[in-house]
Amino acid sequence: MARDTTDETPISSIEELAAYLASGCKPKDEWRIGTEHEKFPFFTEDNSPVPYEGERSIRALLEGMQETLGWSPIMDEGRIIGLYEPTGMGAISLEPGGQFELSGAPLETIHQTCRESNAHLSQLSEIADPLGIKFLGLGASPKWTLDETPRMPKSRYDIMRAYMPKVGNEGLDMMHRTSTIQVNLDFASEADMRRKMQVSYRLQPVATALFANSPFTEGRPNGLLSWRANIWRDTDPDRTGVLPFVFSEDFGFMDYVEWVLDVPMYFVLREGRYHDCTHVTFRQFMDGALEGEIPDPHPNMGDWTNHLSTVFPEVRLKKFIEMRGADGGPWRRICALPALWVGLLYDETALEAADALTRDWTCEDVVALRDAVPREGLKATIRGRTVREIGYDVLRIAREGLKSRAKLNSEGFDEAHFLIPLEEIVARGTTPAEQMITEYHSVWAESIEPVFLEYAY
Repeated sequence: MARDTTDETPISSIEELAAYLASGCKPKDEWRIGTEHEKFPFFTEDNSPVPYEGERSIRALLEGMQETLGWSPIMDEGRIIGLYEPTGMGAISLEPGGQFELSGAPLETIHQTCRESNAHLSQLSEIADPLGIKFLGLGASPKWTLDETPRMPKSRYDIMRAYMPKVGNEGLDMMHRTSTIQVNLDFASEADMRRKMQVSYRLQPVATALFANSPFTEGRPNGLLSWRANIWRDTDPDRTGVLPFVFSEDFGFMDYVEWVLDVPMYFVLREGRYHDCTHVTFRQFMDGALEGEIPDPHPNMGDWTNHLSTVFPEVRLKKFIEMRGADGGPWRRICALPALWVGLLYDETALEAADALTRDWTCEDVVALRDAVPREGLKATIRGRTVREIGYDVLRIAREGLKSRAKLNSEGFDEAHFLIPLEEIVARGTTPAEQMITEYHSVWAESIEPVFLEYAY
């Protein structure tokens, strides 16, 4: 999330919280695609991480991008921590370990998404190249220890850093050493949201396998294909994972609200200051638990919006649906992820086919697959079929969905060609991580350094 929200509209009932989610319902002709991607900045002379402060720094990158784009700065205690386009057409933010994130504009086509990503990386290179900085497109930091990884001066991250070790073993690694590509998609109604959420939860482990791209930690193979995905299994059980109630045939906005209400909070933002509220849930906040502890102890819609951004299930519901299962990766995969999900979810025939393909998968089936995929990748199985076998079906459905959308570029091509990197992975039968491991043991001569050449933006 690029910046935390201030909206002082008071909350008087739980129903208002569900109505907030429901206000995301849009007619199909207003559905958009919002793509987010993170990458690790590094110094080209020695492949070391880039600090926040200094002449060659994260801060210098943000200030350079501000001058280039003319976007407004996001400030935290006098320090620039991001940028946003004032009319809502995108934002740049920092993840805790300096991961540089573009939260893209809501766009109509994958063609536009790819042009946006290309323009962003080109603009960023103009600022970064003279500083000797490039960016790594992987799902996890392959070389630096946690202690070597810089820490961004963002107040909410300080609260999270103190809290994470209390609830899981991998939270600090998740914050500082992982990177992702996400896509945000719309829904028409509660019923449409339900079906999209259910299909997305069932197929999220398949996406995780297709995008598995984090096999190295601290300079060596870590025994996994997606270390990033495995980390999420031991980060914070209160706010992560596969949500069983989503699989219910009458799942709705209120069910999600009831779950989020009982998740411990991270913070409340008052007059520009972050107050640590990890000792209460949002429900307790609504019941008066912060009376006498913070200024204006009554929850408002800004508090709710911010709290929604601090839960991290495999698929997250806001006024749109967030797909959270993919490792970060090279440029082609930034375009491939939205192509996959738009192909599956934005065409009615494709959505019905994806639903039919997965309808008999139980929550327990999906959890087992989710647990197996970080290590087994395309070889993981569900209901007697491998992810690779399912991948053929999923990509065929997505391709038909994109062809049916018939969103053509200036050369007359539809969006289906953006799936080619994923179709190559399934045809080859090996994840991107396995390709890297093969290179590590052969042409890289068991050195991690070539990854900074071959996977750099």
